[in-house]
Amino acid sequence: MNIQQYFEFCLSKKAVTEHFPFDEDTLVFKVGGKMFALSSLSQWEKGTPSINLKCDPERAEELRADYNDIKPGYHMSKIHWNTIALNGDVSDKMVRELIDHSYDLVFKSLTKKLQKELSELEN
Repeated sequence: MNIQQYFEFCLSKKAVTEHFPFDEDTLVFKVGGKMFALSSLSQWEKGTPSINLKCDPERAEELRADYNDIKPGYHMSKIHWNTIALNGDVSDKMVRELIDHSYDLVFKSLTKKLQKELSELEN
């Protein structure tokens, strides 16, 4: 997966916005004002891209056991976030599934009212 594919896939999800809340390097994707994916742009430029994604804690442990390139979230809650090194042993298909999982977890954590409002938006 290249950065353009990552960018387009995240933005293709309903009601997603992009931000740089921490610095000019860390691209953050949010739904309903909550983060579901983030990545360092400089790491993409260096050829060592990785992304942080929210994950169900039990599944996070399983993924870390199954993949060398999935680690506890860097600078994030190690229980709820994973860092996925791209272009390694995690397929693009799996990366897309994990982005979907992260988005779904965050979306479901929003209030029912906000979920309804966001669901009604045009994408």
